[in-house]
Amino acid sequence: MKEIHVRELTKVVEELCIESNYNLRPDVLLALKKSLEIEESDIGRTVIQQIIRNAVIARSEKLPICQDCGIVNVLLEIGQDVSFVGGLIEEAINEGVKRSYKSGFLRKSVVDDPCFDRKNTGDNTPAAISLRLVPGDSVKVVVMPKGGGSENVSVVRMLLPGDGPKGIKSTVLEVAKNAKANPCPPVVIGVGIGGTFDSVGFLAKKALLRNINERNEDERYSNLEVSLLEEINNLGIGPGGLGGKVTALAVNIETYPCHMACLPIAVNFGCCALRSAEKVL
Repeated sequence: MKEIHVRELTKVVEELCIESNYNLRPDVLLALKKSLEIEESDIGRTVIQQIIRNAVIARSEKLPICQDCGIVNVLLEIGQDVSFVGGLIEEAINEGVKRSYKSGFLRKSVVDDPCFDRKNTGDNTPAAISLRLVPGDSVKVVVMPKGGGSENVSVVRMLLPGDGPKGIKSTVLEVAKNAKANPCPPVVIGVGIGGTFDSVGFLAKKALLRNINERNEDERYSNLEVSLLEEINNLGIGPGGLGGKVTALAVNIETYPCHMACLPIAVNFGCCALRSAEKVL
């Protein structure tokens, strides 16, 4: 049994929060550069160029890519042969978030009561934490700060089995059309299909963590990803919502088995500053 002290987890979470807020993911940056070859709108090209320039400045000057430094999503894939010692996992993660948002000069956006008081917690905690057990003796730590604009246009729906692929497609297109400029396009769209009401949202968010140049391993879903991307880019929303051909950089789909009477679907947007970072302990 491999032992890992929780202070190591705190340190890694602190590092990843800062890294992800300062450095745009390489796959997203590359896709933005390539999109300049596709975008025909002058204002659309200008918007994309500004997004790229912003990312370059943020990296070189060690500044946040976006003023909305998000609520921190943390995914832990914990090997079954690992034992954490020295404290609680949740407390260790939140301590890392707390330190990073102070030392990295990141905007703190989390409020304690969601409906009434809405008082800022002052340190961007608590994080949204997901744990998954996997074989082995290592721990994969993934951090994804998620801004409010992209979260607000995200949707969970419970379709019926008879809706099938056509219902999935029409739902994603409807949600993308209604989102307009709000999620800061060009976006990456994560789609979760299957599972349950509470788990399908996680699938959609997990889809955003996949490299946007990689398609779903199932050819049927891969074809659906490609088809959806084409139709979303035909909506004409464009970069910054100002019109053009590049509304989305990718559509990523993740699936999970579900009840025979259900067809859950979730659509989660990643803005043009789609941020995540990971490390293995």
